[in-house]
Amino acid sequence: MRNPLNFVIVIVIVIVACLLLACEKREVTTTEDILKVAESPRVATELAKTKESKAVKETTYTEIDWVDLIPEDDLQALENPPAYLEDIEDGGIDDRLTSQLKTKPSSAEDRYQQALNSKQIRPEFNGRHIRIPGFIVPLEYNDQQTITTFFLVPFFGACLHMPPPPPNQIIYGEYEPGIRLDELYDPFWIEGTLSTTLVDNDMATAAYSINVATIEPYVEPTMAHAEEMPAP
Repeated sequence: MRNPLNFVIVIVIVIVACLLLACEKREVTTTEDILKVAESPRVATELAKTKESKAVKETTYTEIDWVDLIPEDDLQALENPPAYLEDIEDGGIDDRLTSQLKTKPSSAEDRYQQALNSKQIRPEFNGRHIRIPGFIVPLEYNDQQTITTFFLVPFFGACLHMPPPPPNQIIYGEYEPGIRLDELYDPFWIEGTLSTTLVDNDMATAAYSINVATIEPYVEPTMAHAEEMPAP
């Protein structure tokens, strides 16, 4: 005669075995589903964006000032203007004429005028990750009417109400997401990878270009850090 207890034990073992096989099968199916989803184009695109965003956040951007972009010989010329400029009265007709002539060197010997139009660059900045303050001069807009290409300049009004700065004091910027400007006189911090690529435009010529990573409003430094941060 069979022992009822043994029979019950056998039934329990069979049930547990079936449950284990079902769980194992379900686990395999779930893993396969996950792999299929992970390989989908949409997920691949989102993963690429996440990696790119993480890479941007991990990049260290070195803060620089505009004067850092001027080669030493041009800087020396600008810091030592010719004597005839001292004899011109501010706001007078000669002053206005001189301002107009700044865009054309008076002679090959006049290093000051040449420096005002210099396309010379600091080659060591090519490929550098930088952070620099400045004002945006719009060049191109996308379908959403946000600015995608622009000139970055060190002072407000450059290329608009006033003659452009020297080419080595203008940076051509590209920013695919685009940015909206409420006012042209709002300064910004720009972070990105700088290159020594010359860009000619009807408005001006830029001796540097930047592939922009981030743009954020410029905030006036506190008194404690005023000496550490360059003003735009």
